[in-house]
Amino acid sequence: MEEITNNHKSIIIELDKEEYAIPVEVVGAIERMQFITRVPKTATFVKGVINLRGVVTPIIDLRERFGMESIEQTESTRIIIIHMESNDVGFIVDAAYDVLDIPEDAIEPAPKVIGTIDADYIGGVAKVDKRLIMFLELEKVLSQESYRAATLGQEG
Repeated sequence: MEEITNNHKSIIIELDKEEYAIPVEVVGAIERMQFITRVPKTATFVKGVINLRGVVTPIIDLRERFGMESIEQTESTRIIIIHMESNDVGFIVDAAYDVLDIPEDAIEPAPKVIGTIDADYIGGVAKVDKRLIMFLELEKVLSQESYRAATLGQEG
């Protein structure tokens, strides 16, 4: 029986000069920053909603979600549209610039403490060449309460 190496095809995003991986199969689009309509009484990390090709999509600032310092938006700032459950949600990130096939055997369990963000949000760490890439646990990033806050009670 042949040994099959599983690769994780991932979009690489940047937050605070660190690289994170999001599985390519949940990414619907990568968009430039655009006008976000603020929605009252939502969590501070929920920036509001955008109308993306006729679909109202809630937008979460990942820096704020992870308790990082806010920065000014740049030419590199992007909104990553993620398909979760039956809804879409957008993540504001510093940059999105790579699609990588990361071999399963390059991924190690996440350490207990990881720099600036809660280790609960990290599902593993991969060493690829000289890069250290952290895999986001999207289900935990969008925990039940934050997901409800982000989707603003939308039905799917």
